[in-house]
Amino acid sequence: MSAAAAAIATAAEQARRCLENLQSVCAAGGTSLSRALRMTIYMTDLGEFAAVNEVYASFFPEEPPARVTVGVAALPKGAYVEIDALVAL
Repeated sequence: MSAAAAAIATAAEQARRCLENLQSVCAAGGTSLSRALRMTIYMTDLGEFAAVNEVYASFFPEEPPARVTVGVAALPKGAYVEIDALVAL
C-alpha cells in the first residue's frame, strides 16, 4: 500500500474522501453531487460494503443516484475504494 493510501486507513474513510473530492470536482464544474445520475464504486474488499454504504448514504440522504458496486482485485496506489460519477451539469 502506498503512503497516500495508508494515510486513509479504512475503506469507509477512503469512500468519504472520494465523495468529498467528487463534490469539489462538481463545484468546480458548476454543478453539485446532488445532480449525480450514476455512481460506480470499485472496492477491493466487498466485506467492507456496509461501512462504505453508510458513508454513501450520508452524502445522499434522499433519492440517491443509481449505483453499481464492483469488486476488483486491486486499485492504483493500494487504495481500497475508488468512486466515479456521471453528473448532470
